[in-house]
Amino acid sequence: MAGERLRVMVVDDHPMWREAVARDLTDAGFEVVATAGDGAEAVRRAAATGPQVLLLDLHLPVLPGAEVCRQVLARDPGLRVLVLSASGEHADVLEAVKAGALGYLVKSAGREELLDAVRRTAAGDAVFTPGLAGLVLGEFRRLAADPTPAPGPPVPQLTARETEVLRMVAKGLSYRQIADRLVLSHRTVQNHVQNTLGKLQLHNRVELVRYAIERGLDDELS
Repeated sequence: MAGERLRVMVVDDHPMWREAVARDLTDAGFEVVATAGDGAEAVRRAAATGPQVLLLDLHLPVLPGAEVCRQVLARDPGLRVLVLSASGEHADVLEAVKAGALGYLVKSAGREELLDAVRRTAAGDAVFTPGLAGLVLGEFRRLAADPTPAPGPPVPQLTARETEVLRMVAKGLSYRQIADRLVLSHRTVQNHVQNTLGKLQLHNRVELVRYAIERGLDDELS
């Protein structure tokens, strides 16, 4: 709602880095509801404080970041997880996305880039450090090409506009880019995506991209 501050939790095992990120978020008007320095503490505090966005390092003591991501999303599927890691290794990126992270930034990102990424993640955008989005889309396409996919349930009926938006999501376009192409408001695009998520019983944009690619929708948009 208007006037409410976005609730963010910061998880990192380096105290100075964790405090600096939390301070930047607070100064920018976010509400930092909790911080944590290890994976087990992160799971506990996320359950207790209910953040909207979890800013998560992958390499944590006690419990790895990918497992933290799986556990917090199992409890609260509506939570958006943005990984902020020193690693840009492809294996780490793919592990994070498969665990349910909506986006992935490396720690070399600037302050404004990070703040913008948190805002976009909260809005449902999949945000990646330049060069990593293509890696994720490529992996989804590789998985979709598996010759023995598991049979899925019947596909719910989407409207023509929802299908059009879904195709653009599968291409990796942001909500703003989709809105510009279709001459719609940003909010209308978000509503179409939320309606589609509900119909398909999916939880976030990353799952939606994979769903669309598995059905070849990314190849139907020039």
